[in-house]
Amino acid sequence: MVEKTVPAKSDTSALSAQEELRAPERYVTPPVDIFETPDGLVVVADLPGVENDGLAVRVDDDILTIQARPRVGTTGEELHREYALKDFFRQFELTDAVDQERISASLQHGVLSLTLPKAERAKPRRIPVQTA
Repeated sequence: MVEKTVPAKSDTSALSAQEELRAPERYVTPPVDIFETPDGLVVVADLPGVENDGLAVRVDDDILTIQARPRVGTTGEELHREYALKDFFRQFELTDAVDQERISASLQHGVLSLTLPKAERAKPRRIPVQTA
């Protein structure tokens, strides 16, 4: 599994001459831990503030994409904001050793756990030896 890098979009044409604003499409790369088990890989990503309805995990053309939008947990009418949570985005290139049809995901308290099982052909197997 190899991490893919996607350039961030930046549109500075809408910037005011008096005040510089951040580009609308900026992402934070979430930190991940990757573990190898006998059955495959486990990817654990830290996505604070993200709930299930703000998370998209997909595989397309051997690219695993994690895209998430954190939810602001405030109540009441917003009058002014200077702090905003940024969206998360990360991609990994998968090899044919991963069974893409059996990838599973779970999200608990802002921690995403992905299980990437090994393809049967990538698992070690014992070869029986015939005796004469």
